[in-house]
Amino acid sequence: MHKVVLIGAGRIGHIHARNAALHPRIELAGVVDAVDASAQALAREWNTAVTTLDAAMADPTVTGVIVASSTDTHLDYSLRAAAAGKMIFCEKPIDQDLGRARTAHAGLSGANMLLAFNRRFDPNFQALKARLDSGAVGAIETLQITSNDPAPPPPSYIAVSGGLFKDMAIHDFDMARWLLGEEPVLVYATGSCLVDPAIGELGDVDTARTVLRTGSGRLCVISNSRRSGFGYDQRVEAFASAGMVRADNVSESTVQLWSESGIATDRFQNFFLDRYAEAYRREMDHFAAMLDGAPAQVGYADGVAALALAEAADESMRTGAPVQL
Repeated sequence: MHKVVLIGAGRIGHIHARNAALHPRIELAGVVDAVDASAQALAREWNTAVTTLDAAMADPTVTGVIVASSTDTHLDYSLRAAAAGKMIFCEKPIDQDLGRARTAHAGLSGANMLLAFNRRFDPNFQALKARLDSGAVGAIETLQITSNDPAPPPPSYIAVSGGLFKDMAIHDFDMARWLLGEEPVLVYATGSCLVDPAIGELGDVDTARTVLRTGSGRLCVISNSRRSGFGYDQRVEAFASAGMVRADNVSESTVQLWSESGIATDRFQNFFLDRYAEAYRREMDHFAAMLDGAPAQVGYADGVAALALAEAADESMRTGAPVQL
């Protein structure tokens, strides 16, 4: 059993706490949170202790930490954990500032670190990736990624999110790199505020389209919106030289009603914690494998690369010009 301490008792911390506590090779050895009541409640739920960051870092029996605290702490806590020789599971993004993230290269480039881009662990997207890698439809040429939230978050969230590209589309930038198999060298993005005027008042957009181009000419179009109107919309289409591979939305059930008026199906899952529940479980399973000695499938360098694309997209949107990387 590997002893792991969770830092952050918020919404995503609850998901990771459950998956860690129920994992057969992980012992959830403690919870850290700036709000004591939150830490106490989560610790009671999983029969573990409330501890401090200093105590967790100093405890030689703790081999791993899960950084699920606020984004502005991700980089600092990861650096502390790396210096203490801990295995790191860090939520995305690595930071909201690309320059600051890059300065951590010396401390994190060689660290045993999992950067939690959970969509890489979704079984549907993993199956799509496997089909592409097998060559079943030839060489990939273009990619279409659609990522629309059911409804916009409150303005209070937007104000500290880092913006649509760093908070929301960053998942899609990582997916694009992973599926294309090479790095984008050009980014063009445009965006509008079409969903909630309050988001625009905060200087952000709620709707965006981004085009990525790789050195070999492969193209990716990423479509983002803070509102779909029909559930959590998560689709990928990969077009290749001999066909196409598609991963579609996930419904709440596979039940269909057939009648004279047509076919009615169940609605799409409406919340990211439902849609990606299995991805979060597989993500924790991969962290357990890392604690056993396996290499990370996605780490610090991937976090920096996705953040670079997010900053380039933001620059392109604001200047109206493509950005070379």
